[in-house]
Amino acid sequence: MRAFVLTGPREYAVLDLPAPVVRAGEVVVDIERVGVCGTDVEFFTGEMSYLHTGHAAYPIQLGHEWCGTVTEVGAGVDPGWLGRRSTGDTMLGCGDCDRCRSGRHHVCAARFELGIRGGWPGALAERLRIPARYLHPLPDQVDATAGALVEPGGNALRAVRAAQVGPGDRVLVLGPGTIGLLAAQFARAAGAQVHLVGLPDRSLAFAATLGFAGAWTADELPELAWDAVIDASNAPSLPARALELVEPGKRVVYVGLSGTPSLVDTRELVLNDVTSVGILGASAGLAGTIEQYASGAVDPRPLVAATVGLKHAGEILAGWRPDGAGSGPKIHIDPRI
Repeated sequence: MRAFVLTGPREYAVLDLPAPVVRAGEVVVDIERVGVCGTDVEFFTGEMSYLHTGHAAYPIQLGHEWCGTVTEVGAGVDPGWLGRRSTGDTMLGCGDCDRCRSGRHHVCAARFELGIRGGWPGALAERLRIPARYLHPLPDQVDATAGALVEPGGNALRAVRAAQVGPGDRVLVLGPGTIGLLAAQFARAAGAQVHLVGLPDRSLAFAATLGFAGAWTADELPELAWDAVIDASNAPSLPARALELVEPGKRVVYVGLSGTPSLVDTRELVLNDVTSVGILGASAGLAGTIEQYASGAVDPRPLVAATVGLKHAGEILAGWRPDGAGSGPKIHIDPRI
């Protein structure tokens, strides 16, 4: 099969590799669509922290936002999966530890992260091997574009759930990238009034077209009472700013990561009785994301600016946008072309 492989910082190739061999408890999926995200870009540049902590190493086969069709099932797997359109979890826990048994496999100390951690090959290839217990079926209402946005959607939905917002609440989302925009959509679907803050660039201009209550630069942001602030940015200064902006007694959710340490003053947290929540991974939000996509409550598809073939994956990671691309933040790759 053809697969995109990073061999070092900014070094890559599309290689002909042996197709994955299905094992007991696993399936093989023919991949239809893959999203490229900021984590993939950090692997491309060499900045990703796992490269420096020993959790990942080159060569690496990226791709953790995907959808496709199950074409092989291993021993012990329900044969009903054959031919099913599916997506899946990124976090592949050991299945045996206390964390896995209590539903926290996404923080299993021995976990693989598909296309990210531990050397488990990702979906930037024609075929993918994955344990069947981490599959999620896709209904017909969720097409390939939306299917490859389930994983980032799961992160965003978990962030909105952690913010505990509902009708009449005013929510501020910091960072109008893919996760931020999806969080804004889920919050709006929950009945909240949603504003976003970003840099004065294409991303913020695009956010302003999606019908939210406001899309502001930091200097323009009105002085309003924010019932929840969701930090989906990579700016090291914004975690502290989120804590300053949220109403006392309310909630701040951190789902973005900066490349350098970001600091918050816990005195502000305590003296204002603020609840702060960190979100790692989409696992507990995948099923709910599929439900909301299928119902039409949230439509993620406008976020995808273009879909290109596997041969262009390296160029996309380097920042290239194809001619005619839309204004959305996400580029998808179809490994079949």
